[in-house]
Amino acid sequence: MAAVAGNNEPAGKTVSLADQRKAEYIFVQAHNEKLKDNYDAFYDLLAYAHELDPGNTAVSFYMGMCLLKMNNTNKERCEQGLDLMKEHFEAQPEDLYETTFYGDANMQLGHPEEALRAIKVLNELNPNRLEMQVRLAEAYSQTGDYAQSNATYDSIAAIFGDAIQITSSKINNYMAMNDSAQALREMRKLLSTAPQNDSYNIAMSGLFQHYGMNDSAFYYLDRAQEYAPDNGYIYLTRAGYYMQAGDSAGYEQQIYNALTAEQLDVESKLGVLLGYIREKMAQEDTTQRIDNLFTVLIQQHPHEADIHQLYSEYLYAKKDYKGAIEQLGYSLDVNPTDASGWRNMVILNMMDDNYADAIKASEKALEYNPDNLDLYGYVAGCYHQMKEYGKAIETYQQILAMTDSTDLTRRSEIITGIGDTYSELKDDAKTIECYEQALELDPTNSGALNNYAYFLAQRGQDLDRAERMAALAVKDAPDNANFIDTYAWVYFAKKDYVKALLYIKDAVEKDEDNHLLEHYGDILWFNDEKEAAVEQWTKALEADPDNELLQRKVNNKTYYEE
Repeated sequence: MAAVAGNNEPAGKTVSLADQRKAEYIFVQAHNEKLKDNYDAFYDLLAYAHELDPGNTAVSFYMGMCLLKMNNTNKERCEQGLDLMKEHFEAQPEDLYETTFYGDANMQLGHPEEALRAIKVLNELNPNRLEMQVRLAEAYSQTGDYAQSNATYDSIAAIFGDAIQITSSKINNYMAMNDSAQALREMRKLLSTAPQNDSYNIAMSGLFQHYGMNDSAFYYLDRAQEYAPDNGYIYLTRAGYYMQAGDSAGYEQQIYNALTAEQLDVESKLGVLLGYIREKMAQEDTTQRIDNLFTVLIQQHPHEADIHQLYSEYLYAKKDYKGAIEQLGYSLDVNPTDASGWRNMVILNMMDDNYADAIKASEKALEYNPDNLDLYGYVAGCYHQMKEYGKAIETYQQILAMTDSTDLTRRSEIITGIGDTYSELKDDAKTIECYEQALELDPTNSGALNNYAYFLAQRGQDLDRAERMAALAVKDAPDNANFIDTYAWVYFAKKDYVKALLYIKDAVEKDEDNHLLEHYGDILWFNDEKEAAVEQWTKALEADPDNELLQRKVNNKTYYEE
């Protein structure tokens, strides 16, 4: 750190010794706040110290640094911060940390020439420090002076010896200068020091490939593979070449080789596989290739939770929920404290209609997230689906007790769930009471609006209000097929079959749920499209073969009331 006191007072400003000492004390207190990452207090104290002793450039420097680090900083504040730091740089350029930070800040904020000036000063003051010379070479490169950057790297090599990092940086500079001959010469020079080094041969191959010299690129890649036949990165590099050449068969083979290579680390394999999966799914590839690769990886690394988790995510994307559950289970066996994994297990089981297992997973997830209201909501929903309505209501009441009394939106949603459950219990009075209470708390609750409208339509009650509520729900979520279905069903209840048909067609276009298909058939029947009605009922029955009402409609080819 720079010296705390400073004697560079502005002209005409006399600072008493007492103020200087007070400023020094406040400066120390400011640093205590910085250690706590409390940059607002840090800055306020610095500003006070600066007011007491404007000539203390160390205070100025840290005020500038603070301006750069504040959350609400902007370009004007950044420039002001640089100006404050510059005061200290001009006064005490020998301060290593402060001048280094000043140079880096200028480079990041688009002032490379000023950054270079600061780094040059440090090099002049510290001629034997390797890190300073490396910074200088990097600064030259960032200002576009690649020749001077390489000259500096040569000076470093002459003093401290050559190194792969120096050669790589020089090659990058030559590439930026479009000097392929010098770039290749530099790479050959490095390779000559260790001709059988697989990494050097891969780098040489990459350089040739960059310049479009594919025959030479493959030559050095073959050499690398000869020296290190199990190096998975060689297969990855070769896969990249095949991809650029449009050779999909060659690409597939190299990806397979990379993923099965023992030497390639698990993290790299997962990265390769993730990219491969995305590519295949974008192509809608439904072959067994990806599953086969996962099988191989799991055989190699049976206890790697990340592999099982990625496989689970892939199977979920394919809508293979049972397979996704199985793989996530293996992942959780390896990593049983994975809170997000348990939450995903809840959702997967719900999607696969395994509600009892979803509740078990919820209980496990709640061990790690005891205040997570969403998890309790999943439990309530599961009980509802299992027709354990008493437990569902009990769970909803528990969630309500845990919910902030000022969170009207969430409370409205919970009470809607209670109303839905009372509706299943055929307790119309309680259902209406809950829906009314939910809408009183949040009149825009589209779920409550939709469910209440459907409830009234089913009973033929207050249909004008039901129509208004259904319309509001559809306006809020115009692509929600269930909301559109409710709107159609309200018109059906009002015997406006033409409008009902218009909206149910829209709903079915968005989602061919069996419930919607049954409604579609009912509405078609009353639009005197009897054959089309039976066709839709039949499709609905295929999805729900145990539905007795649908069986009667299909078998007798006539409409029956729900």
